[in-house]
Amino acid sequence: MSGPLSDWISRTFGHRPRDLAGYERALTHGSQAAANYERLEFLGDRVLGLVMAEWLFELFPGEPEGALSKRLNALVTGAVCADVARDLGVSVQMKLGKQARDDGAADSDNVLGDVMEALIGALYLDAGLEPARAAIRKAWGDRVKTQGAAPQHPKSALQEWAAANNRRTPAYEVVERSGPHHAPRFTVKASIGALAEATATGSSKQEAETAAAAALLEQVGRLVAR
Repeated sequence: MSGPLSDWISRTFGHRPRDLAGYERALTHGSQAAANYERLEFLGDRVLGLVMAEWLFELFPGEPEGALSKRLNALVTGAVCADVARDLGVSVQMKLGKQARDDGAADSDNVLGDVMEALIGALYLDAGLEPARAAIRKAWGDRVKTQGAAPQHPKSALQEWAAANNRRTPAYEVVERSGPHHAPRFTVKASIGALAEATATGSSKQEAETAAAAALLEQVGRLVAR
């Protein structure tokens, strides 16, 4: 099988596709067709998680489960998947409706991250686990090894700080949702009782909560330092 898309898949993933249908669907946004990337994203997310867990298990034999989980969570976020997609030139291959493209969906972390996972799902169905594993390891590359200690997720760190200082459990509230369906923006307020609060915006509720937790951590750190 040959053609521009087939050639791109071969260069990008190291596998000549037997059937392009799955890859075409993985690259199709909901604004373009009902047969879009969403189901393949579901599958690709699980394949990525398995391959990444296996890889981290090999790379960090002395780390406990909690530290490995932190590394895994940091490496499979939508933002990281979107960065990988940008490195691979995924946006050029995507099929988007005119309005979605005009609204910036081709560079949306939400969309690119989902499409990256959908492509992994399509590759897995077309070629099996071994080619999918090889493609993921090549695409993520040094991202896995450049971390020092396992990163502490801001929400976990904030919760641990609150518990250690006898404060209320951090609360999160979506205070605003804006933007089109395919490229939403969420503003979330994080608070610890009446002690302090911080707001942040992200392309998903999870991203906004993480950013708000990081901002609140800085605030409580300054309060303690006074």
